[in-house]
Amino acid sequence: MHSLVTRLARTSTSKLSWNHIFCDRCSGVLSPHTASRRHIGADWFRYLTSKKEKSYAVVAPATVSPIKPVPSTIRVPGYVSHPHTYNYGDLDGQIEIKSEDQIEGMRAACQTAAQVLEETSQHIAPGCTTDQLDQVAHNACIKRECYPSPLAYKSFPKSICTSVNNVVVHGIPDSRELQLGDIISIDVTVYLNGFHGDLCATYGVGKIDSGADILLQVTQECRDLAISQCGPGVHFANIGNVIQEHAEEYGLEVVPYFCGHGIGSYFHGAPQVLHYGNDGPEIMLPGMTFTIEPILSEGDWEVKSWPDGWTYTTSDHSRTAQWEHTVLITEHGCEVLTELNS
Repeated sequence: MHSLVTRLARTSTSKLSWNHIFCDRCSGVLSPHTASRRHIGADWFRYLTSKKEKSYAVVAPATVSPIKPVPSTIRVPGYVSHPHTYNYGDLDGQIEIKSEDQIEGMRAACQTAAQVLEETSQHIAPGCTTDQLDQVAHNACIKRECYPSPLAYKSFPKSICTSVNNVVVHGIPDSRELQLGDIISIDVTVYLNGFHGDLCATYGVGKIDSGADILLQVTQECRDLAISQCGPGVHFANIGNVIQEHAEEYGLEVVPYFCGHGIGSYFHGAPQVLHYGNDGPEIMLPGMTFTIEPILSEGDWEVKSWPDGWTYTTSDHSRTAQWEHTVLITEHGCEVLTELNS
């Protein structure tokens, strides 16, 4: 749930200098499976992959139900208990190096978040509303005695984010029913015993077309390739560089306006984790925890916001997908904290 805005107008997601960004609020022909943008050229690849029937509905605002209550016995984050005095401090300060006790707290929160996402995803089906999915997630949090972190974060009115088709990020669950062939990103963050755990996955609603299938697969691969880069002494820039390279091989665009972030007792903190090519100087050290959450578009990377102040959609109504994990840098590599233990 964090976004970036670039200072410069851009015509592609080519490398930007680290100093060019600042934070705003806290996002019979060759088959795409066998052809790559690198091999046949970006323009021709985009032409080939665009020659498919549009099999999805463009999402528009719908009715948002009232905020769901949370039992008083559940521990809440400071932005809920003290909304007028809480210092968000998003992405300010040094990157935190966590103690063993803090790491254990993060492990518990992240596993709980993964459980909530797994339970919620089982209810995805045509005819189900995103508000009903929010209710499932909300109940799953209450059952596990944790707080759904998005709820009341800077006035966000729901317990999860549900971004369908052309909605890029921060979609507010509402009365819209899912349709066969939709894709939906569900972003779950929970607050358990003083720590946040954060992850996101994108799902197809029943049978999806080949373009959506490629979009989901490549976005997940981008996240996993980025994770494979992580370890002590590694530059954070490696994350964005490998994501952009892989996305462009399949003619997909990285949406550059939203970044990963540090996480812990705070929902968002340093570092900014960019998902496009960059030359940022920060280096990973053992004890750091942060999210990696690339968003890819099958069309343009430009976005526009809805009047609700949260929802972002693609300017050309193209679909996007997002996959996210929270990771810990260890002495010898990294640990994926939100990977659900069997």
